[in-house]
Amino acid sequence: MTRLFTALFMVVPALLTAPSTSVADDRLAEILSAQPDEVRVRYQHRHPGETLEFFGIEPGMTVVEVLPGGGWYTKILLPHLGANGKVIGADYSVETWAQVYSSEDFLASRETWVDDWTEDARSWFGEDGAVVDAFALGSLPESMHGTADAFLFIRAMHNLNYTAADGAHLNAAIKNAWDALKSGGIVGIVQHHARDDMPDSWADGSNGYLKRDYVVGLMGAAGFEFVDETDINANEKDRPTESEYVWRLPPSFAGTEEDDLDGMAALETIGESNRMTLKFVKPL
Repeated sequence: MTRLFTALFMVVPALLTAPSTSVADDRLAEILSAQPDEVRVRYQHRHPGETLEFFGIEPGMTVVEVLPGGGWYTKILLPHLGANGKVIGADYSVETWAQVYSSEDFLASRETWVDDWTEDARSWFGEDGAVVDAFALGSLPESMHGTADAFLFIRAMHNLNYTAADGAHLNAAIKNAWDALKSGGIVGIVQHHARDDMPDSWADGSNGYLKRDYVVGLMGAAGFEFVDETDINANEKDRPTESEYVWRLPPSFAGTEEDDLDGMAALETIGESNRMTLKFVKPL
């Protein structure tokens, strides 16, 4: 893995330079340029500057980030939103996680996630960074209702969809978005995109992918209005078969042996997944 990572830096040195000039916000460009190498090497696939710009994420906003994990996006949002902004992490519920992982230790860690993640996130940026808070999906505190300017589902919807009958966990998360947002608030979605010709049973989220029309339909049924979409995170090279899942691709390389450098290099040629990028609004 280390040899492959080193080779990638030799092949794509341009990825480690400043972000695309299409990102107009000089401050955001500076923040993106300051991220570690292992973060910046993924910009060619994730386009964080352009994505946040498309969603209209600006300093001073309160932004909910679903499934923030170790903070790949959070560490960009904190300085970008600034001292007058707020990042609210929203993790899956323990019930959702129990359908994804069976590890008792992992599930126990989810019980204290709100406090643990909040403490960690506060250390990710200094005094000029945004305020931090958190909750578990399905348990939105009343105090957070009507407080958010944006609610981001970045590669986070698929597990919510397949882990309960009729997408109940995903619908509950979308309801949390509705309740958390102010009128006029934005929902930004970046999601692994299943081709229309793939079976619905395969594109239920269990393989990582969902269909665009399905996502748009759920959002519309919840009351959100579709605003726009962009292909900035699309990748036509990602054309999985019915026997493949999204985690075969970088950075996970699931199913590929660590010493199979040729196999990982071939997957790097594909890149990360084909992703839809959709913007919705809670009507005024």
